[in-house]
Amino acid sequence: MNLFTAAENTANYANAGAAKAKLPISKMLLLGILAGLLIGFPSCVTNMATYGLDNNSTIRMISGLLFAFGLGMVVVGGAELFTGNTLITISVLEKKATVGGMLRNWLFVYIGNFVGSMALSFICAQFGWLSAGENALAAYSMKVAVGKMTMPFENAFFMGILCNILVTVGVLLSLSGKDGISRFIGAWAPVMFFVVCGFNHSIADMTYCMLGLFAKGNAAYVEAATAAGVAVESLTWGNYLLGNLIPVTLGNIVGGAAVGFTYWFSFLRGAKKS
Repeated sequence: MNLFTAAENTANYANAGAAKAKLPISKMLLLGILAGLLIGFPSCVTNMATYGLDNNSTIRMISGLLFAFGLGMVVVGGAELFTGNTLITISVLEKKATVGGMLRNWLFVYIGNFVGSMALSFICAQFGWLSAGENALAAYSMKVAVGKMTMPFENAFFMGILCNILVTVGVLLSLSGKDGISRFIGAWAPVMFFVVCGFNHSIADMTYCMLGLFAKGNAAYVEAATAAGVAVESLTWGNYLLGNLIPVTLGNIVGGAAVGFTYWFSFLRGAKKS
């Protein structure tokens, strides 16, 4: 077979997660920044590809088809993505990593993801990228950001859970492949599903939200967004923190940990150790 079985793949991840938990902080940060960029670029791509469209179903379909390549780049490229690393719960349950090591990885990878997303968003907002379509791209990006950071807390939390169920399944499907095409397709399909459904991914939302936040500093972008009926006043760091970053991150943790527990319980619990 050109694939690892689910049991083999879960055992493989238990070892890989243990190694992730022991990475030097410098590598966690740098590979985290890389993943922030690799997930941020598809966020920019989807905004650019859909800013001139009006039909929401069409927007979601195009966004899903394009954005979903991001996770494959992360997995195959060896970057460190917080949402995928919630699967280190497998390593902890298998007693190959400690809770402290897992939390250490989550913290520094998350910081790296945030830095990568922020750098990309700042550059796009400050150096003309958002001016496409006579600032229509800026107005659309601000609209997307407002939508993401003004959800009720519980909605953002549960959409975060559903999202990371699909993301972590995508990571495991990707790692089950023994060739590049299999790995990309394994990661692509579940991610495409979550984007089309409109679920929330904390790292992708970093770029989506910060594009809007940084765009607010440009008077021309604000004018275009206001003319398009965007509630620009809702673009605040406080709304981002409480309306998106915290609830979506917590939801992502719950969803990813649930998948990790399910795979460990189903395929490793009670299995003979080699």
